[in-house]
Amino acid sequence: MHLGSQLRRHTRLGAGLLGVALAAALTTAPTAASPNASPPPDHPVDGRQQQYAAAAAEFGVPVPVLLGVSYLQSRWDVHAGSPSTAAGYGPMHLTDAAHVSTLPTPDDGTPAGALPEDPRGDDSRPALDVEHHDVPPPDQAALQTLDTAARLTGQDESTLRTDPAANIRAGAALLAEHQRELGAPLGADTDPGAWYGAVARYAGADTADAAASFADEVFATVRSGASRVTDDGHRVALAAHPGVEPRTEQLDALGLRDLERPDGLECPVGLSCEWLPAPYELLGDGSDVGNYGNHDLGDRPKQQKIEYIVIHDAEGYFGPTTELAQDPNWVSWHYTLRSSDGHIAQHLKAEDVGWHAGNWFVNAKSIGLEHEGFAAQGTWYTEAMYRTSAELVRYLALRLNIPLDRQHIVGHDNVPGITPDYVAGMHWDPGPYWDWSHYFDLLKAPFESTGTPRTGLVTIDPDFETNRPAFTGCETAGEPCPERGSSSVLLRTEPSHDAPLVNDLGLHPDGGPSTMHISDHGARASAGQTYAIAGRDGEWTAIWYLGHKAWFHNPTDQPTAHWARGFVVVPKPGRDSIPVYGRAYPEPDAYPEGVPVQPIVPLQYTLAAGQRYAAGPELTGEYYRATTYDGSSPGDFTVLRGDKRYVQIQFGHRFAFVDADDVRVVPSGADAPR
Repeated sequence: MHLGSQLRRHTRLGAGLLGVALAAALTTAPTAASPNASPPPDHPVDGRQQQYAAAAAEFGVPVPVLLGVSYLQSRWDVHAGSPSTAAGYGPMHLTDAAHVSTLPTPDDGTPAGALPEDPRGDDSRPALDVEHHDVPPPDQAALQTLDTAARLTGQDESTLRTDPAANIRAGAALLAEHQRELGAPLGADTDPGAWYGAVARYAGADTADAAASFADEVFATVRSGASRVTDDGHRVALAAHPGVEPRTEQLDALGLRDLERPDGLECPVGLSCEWLPAPYELLGDGSDVGNYGNHDLGDRPKQQKIEYIVIHDAEGYFGPTTELAQDPNWVSWHYTLRSSDGHIAQHLKAEDVGWHAGNWFVNAKSIGLEHEGFAAQGTWYTEAMYRTSAELVRYLALRLNIPLDRQHIVGHDNVPGITPDYVAGMHWDPGPYWDWSHYFDLLKAPFESTGTPRTGLVTIDPDFETNRPAFTGCETAGEPCPERGSSSVLLRTEPSHDAPLVNDLGLHPDGGPSTMHISDHGARASAGQTYAIAGRDGEWTAIWYLGHKAWFHNPTDQPTAHWARGFVVVPKPGRDSIPVYGRAYPEPDAYPEGVPVQPIVPLQYTLAAGQRYAAGPELTGEYYRATTYDGSSPGDFTVLRGDKRYVQIQFGHRFAFVDADDVRVVPSGADAPR
């Protein structure tokens, strides 16, 4: 946010007008509200709501505007004083890049001796030797409003980071200053639509379309309303104002540059999106046609169906991340999303194959989205970025016929290793703090119960705000992470909170239990993932997971999962166990002469008789051959398909594949545990 002069003397509202503002703020939420539009009755609208109303009254900001801006930044949450991925603090997202740049970088917890993930994930060619990059600090000029807010309110910066009331008051002061700089009217009783320019400036966007996209989302929330319980237990409500008409002409007064939107840009109309292309270039002296960067050409979906959209966090800030995407010596993905306002940069067309997921089969059949942020470092994702990402994913899914479920919309942490050696080194972003349930609400594909305890499947869906596992290592190995909501539930060997966590043989080959280190997902199930029920014992439910019967706490009065129905895979009769694979490659006969056969290598896990796993899509074995810059190697730029069929299964935290000839696919309720 670009602020000029100090806040001049503001107009204070009298007690009568303050009362009107408070009454307006306390109005019941509307029908077209957010996914959490009906908070439980034991969370009445309370002091937090009054803090918004008081701040709005003090600085002459309409209550709906203040609530709308705060919702789009933080959903009114406080996040225990930790910064967002855009260096923002508190419910008003006051940014302090100078402070965030001094935070430590945590140990990623990768087991000693593990092969690092090769983003390309194609062992038919040499592993990528990608130079390590330290994470540059965020752009301090664009993300530094907390110090200005401190000057405007006379409160110290530490208080603004940690005290919700002070943070809200400072956010109101910033909005009022923006309004004053535009020469627009102040006052809590002014038309909210007359604040469009101030709202557009608030997110600190440097282009007109990014500022407009943020403001449009804020005013969409103002018109529809919202109501929810915050992460620290306060109910806040924004009444619907369907008649508000934003004065979009105010955008011109901000003097922001217009962003070129070239033909062929694959973004929804109305979202702020730019084209920053990833390079396709020969490297070295250009004589080695196998040495090139930073992606592969393709002809998708005409040549090969796109099955997956992979959600990443960038482990970095937006600007440096987009610069890396344009580096021919680096790796590639399709889109990068900015946290502060949800702005999107597209780097690859959907037809081309990015090097992002660490598994070539998945890369060849996926689109990768990098989100500004960090999986562990005490940061949280803004509502602006969640909304933009969901709108982009929904657009891509509808365009490419990708189902909106957790078998196809996956995290990088759900992608399997290609062979046993690579399992332990696979990346684990976006991690346990990505709110999958809210994300799928925004995708208009919420997780809902479709069965009963007898239908054989269960979909994980804990309450994000109250589900707070005691992870460690976010900043220092062994030290507790800040307490915050999570999409992950813990899986234990017995139905007891004291029982050890289950083992992931790929992460702990010695057979020891999984740990609470933030990156060790070997005993975690995530929101939206569906598993086959293995048993029930009081408040505990067991699922089949990596060959184990894994138990999670699932009380009736506060369930962490929904009953579901569908199909499961079981080994064919007479098979004691069957292999599990990290990729679905075709049989040797599918490879023409001159093209090396890619081995079908089982992972270190097996699926034993008597176990059941939730069935996903059935896939034909495929291998996209792309090993040279110019397609001069035999078979390059072609998709090799065979007769071999695979079934994708939810095997652990990551999905996996089984040979369709090894299993039966049966209704989940058939012979399910009771």
